[in-house]
Amino acid sequence: MPAIYDLEMTSITGDKVPFSDYQGQALLVVNLASQCGLTPQYTGLCDLQNSRDDLTVLGFPCNQFGKQEPGTDAEIAEFASSRYQVNFPLFSKVEVNGGNTCDLYKLLKAEKAQPDGNPDIAWNFTKFLVSKDGKVLARYEPQTTPEEVGTSLNDLLG
Repeated sequence: MPAIYDLEMTSITGDKVPFSDYQGQALLVVNLASQCGLTPQYTGLCDLQNSRDDLTVLGFPCNQFGKQEPGTDAEIAEFASSRYQVNFPLFSKVEVNGGNTCDLYKLLKAEKAQPDGNPDIAWNFTKFLVSKDGKVLARYEPQTTPEEVGTSLNDLLG
């Protein structure tokens, strides 16, 4: 399995983004959906992005849960910008479970499964915290708000 910094993902605008660009920063990787009851978490994710110089939130739209992210990348980008003034990088829609799981989520799930040992993503807005040196430190299930994640960052990142 490759290290996180060996990966390259496609941004929501179609540009290739090498994850080596994020070396030295902590990352909070989140699978997003714009038609979910948890979608208001976008606000907290934006606040987290603003609150720490050593953390970058990375958003990955996913349509695997209740088909709650049906739009095109352009539609998703417009929604995130107009509704939430998103200030963190968004990427092209991905799959996080099943046979077409993207390499990033294969790596994240292999490092941190759910508390019951199941590696699969349960729903939209599952969050993974990656340290500045590329280690997966924590997994937060969807109901854990960005604000709750923020309170744990000082302990986990210093």
